[in-house]
Amino acid sequence: MRLKNVLIVVKDIERSKQFYHDLFGLKTILDNDGNMILTEGLVLQEEKCWKEFLGKEIVSENNSCELYFEERDIEGFVEKLESFYPEVKYVNRLMTHSWGQKVIRFYDPDGNLIEVGAPV
Repeated sequence: MRLKNVLIVVKDIERSKQFYHDLFGLKTILDNDGNMILTEGLVLQEEKCWKEFLGKEIVSENNSCELYFEERDIEGFVEKLESFYPEVKYVNRLMTHSWGQKVIRFYDPDGNLIEVGAPV
């Protein structure tokens, strides 16, 4: 058995598709009426579909998990983020951990936590 995908809930699937394409270069593999599979195994599901399936409310910015990406040119990524999405909500701006890794954490437009770090 292997992990196939990671699914996140989004309010506006087209806006989220654009966000993940602009910042991470993810492309659409399958678009299936409220469910969209992107490259790298990320699945976007519209909030209304998830609510119907789960029968529970969605908690934005719940900080219980994060999507982690690595980027060699972390400073260049930060410039792109600030240029494309100046209104992004940060958890922490670019910082350096005690072990030397540079990271930035922020929320996508729907409150899903994202970390981008330089490879160690």
